[in-house]
Amino acid sequence: MSIASRRLGAILLTAAVAASGAPLLYAQAPAAPAAAASQSAPGPSDVVKTAAEGMLHDLDANRAEYKKDPAKVSALVDKYLLPNFDIETSARAVLGLHWRKATEEQRKRFVDAFYHSLLANYGAALSEFTSDKLKIYPTNVEAGADRATVRTEVKRDNGDRIAVNYSMRKTPTGWKAVDVNIDGISYVKSYHDDFDAQIDQQGMDAVITRLEKGEKPGEISKTTAGGKASS
Repeated sequence: MSIASRRLGAILLTAAVAASGAPLLYAQAPAAPAAAASQSAPGPSDVVKTAAEGMLHDLDANRAEYKKDPAKVSALVDKYLLPNFDIETSARAVLGLHWRKATEEQRKRFVDAFYHSLLANYGAALSEFTSDKLKIYPTNVEAGADRATVRTEVKRDNGDRIAVNYSMRKTPTGWKAVDVNIDGISYVKSYHDDFDAQIDQQGMDAVITRLEKGEKPGEISKTTAGGKASS
């Protein structure tokens, strides 16, 4: 499986979780004492389950329409999936040392471009994905922990099963994914490898501009400072 396919699987996997029947995350939840709120708030495994609930409902109800126009699925990704990713933390990890050197404007532009790149690159493929391809394992989180790993398994069309681990971080608004590891490959590291050398060669603004124009990270990584594909 190529790195691009692994990345795609990571995003698809989030959408493929079987609906749990629980309400969407924090949807108009009533105020509660701190102790009670911490006990009732969704854990990391719950987040992975419930994030896809509304999306699967919409996909099943309008699958023919989405197959006809897959680009429309981007709106579902934006509504249901990406809010459960800590995009800024992931983007910071993707840039690594370049994040420290970037201006506030460059950081904001990169986060925005990175977000829309995920929408454009992964939204369309979701029209073919169904909930029967995934198994999710419960996660035990120690009291006070702010990091957790959610283990899942996705079944490919040929019957192969792929282990997928979500690195989760507890934020003020709940647990969010910051990385996905598929068969030992981190999507954050993969994107870091895509951008790192190109930023060194071309500069931050040039790479951000290319991302804003819709170039895929994998394509950016194949070009040199002169704009030619690298061998």
